[in-house]
Amino acid sequence: MRAFRNCFCLQKPKLGFEEPAILAAETHFTVNEVEALYDLFKKLSSSVVDDGQIHKEEFQLAFFNNSSKQNLFLDRLFDLFDIKRNGVIEFGEFVRSLSVFHPRAPEADKIAYLFRLYDIRETGFIEHDELKEMVLALLSESDVSLSVDVVESIVEKTMMEADLKGDGQIDEEEWTEFVKNNPSILKNMTLPHLKDVTLAFPSFILNTDVSDLE
Repeated sequence: MRAFRNCFCLQKPKLGFEEPAILAAETHFTVNEVEALYDLFKKLSSSVVDDGQIHKEEFQLAFFNNSSKQNLFLDRLFDLFDIKRNGVIEFGEFVRSLSVFHPRAPEADKIAYLFRLYDIRETGFIEHDELKEMVLALLSESDVSLSVDVVESIVEKTMMEADLKGDGQIDEEEWTEFVKNNPSILKNMTLPHLKDVTLAFPSFILNTDVSDLE
């Protein structure tokens, strides 16, 4: 009879949920910050489909306040958050991915993450067309309009400065050197609110601006 009662007392683990202590040990967040992030995660993951996972439409809604707007920048960011590549973001993936944006995250991690963001075709290199696509996406995401000539000028200037080997593509070593010489590019890789997320939620918001490539 006791066993019968106990089976009703056992709570089914939440889909994709991981213990805050484990996530805190693996990231730059404290246990309290992870718990605060879980409140944010619950809000985001129930905005369209209440299933304990963040779908792409919900991810877009968090950034654009529009679940149907298409943008390459958001697509790439979602792909990087979706570590398991199963089309949704679980809580553990959410926390681990946000950790790189924490003020305490090493600069090297931020540079590497940004490289992966721009390496659209995941070849291990950033090519001219990929850089141009991401610049256009960032401009669109920020509602900034520049002429085709100006965009091309930004891309060409960046390629000339970053492509030290002159082979028409930027590898991770070249990217690291380029970003260190242009540190303002990393400004979007730190979200100050993450340092005080326990106080900031529910006013916590994700803000992105155009990277300074000039």
